[in-house]
Amino acid sequence: MELKPTDIDCMLISHHHGDHGGGVEYAMRKWDIPAKTNYFTADKLGILDKENLEIFENLDRLEVLSDVAFLPFPVPHSGAENVGFSVVTKGGEKTCVVTDLGSYTDEVIKHMQGCSHISIEANYDLRRLLSGPYPDKLKNRIMDRGGHLSNKQTGNLLSKVIGPETKSIVLTHLSEKNNQPHLAESTVLYHIDDIFTGDIAISLQDGPEFSHFLGQNDKEKMSINI
Repeated sequence: MELKPTDIDCMLISHHHGDHGGGVEYAMRKWDIPAKTNYFTADKLGILDKENLEIFENLDRLEVLSDVAFLPFPVPHSGAENVGFSVVTKGGEKTCVVTDLGSYTDEVIKHMQGCSHISIEANYDLRRLLSGPYPDKLKNRIMDRGGHLSNKQTGNLLSKVIGPETKSIVLTHLSEKNNQPHLAESTVLYHIDDIFTGDIAISLQDGPEFSHFLGQNDKEKMSINI
């Protein structure tokens, strides 16, 4: 299903970095799409004066749609007050979206447990990053606890949170220079193959190529974009 801007009910902004929040002000102004984010992110994006903005705190329950609730929780990412989102439908299905974090905490693990669907970054292959063209300062920033997750780190994290209820995993935010889809998938599966029987998919850096529909059946086809 092809989504149009007018199909979007609300934008939930995880943090202010350009690849996540760069188009928010334009979308709010052009299509009057409401946005929800924390104060730090709104300030950095220059949208604090927007009437269609709602400021949330970590662990606030966000009632975006009548049958879907979102819970923002903090994740470590340098220079940003980044959040992941756990999403629960009226029927009790839980999904989690987590990206742009260089490490994980007990709180991140707690909020990712019990999910039917997980979307999480697998940003880089360590060997490719170390031998690649980036300057050492940038390499160190990516590998820092406030940077990004490597394929191995993502596999380790998933091994701690997936259970029999986990139906699908989407690996996101793959670096074009420091990763490849087959490396991300094979490395992650090495860590979870014995405990995960669901589907695994890749969404490339310029993705996603697909949308997941929450809380609605195929006939309704009302999409939320997270």
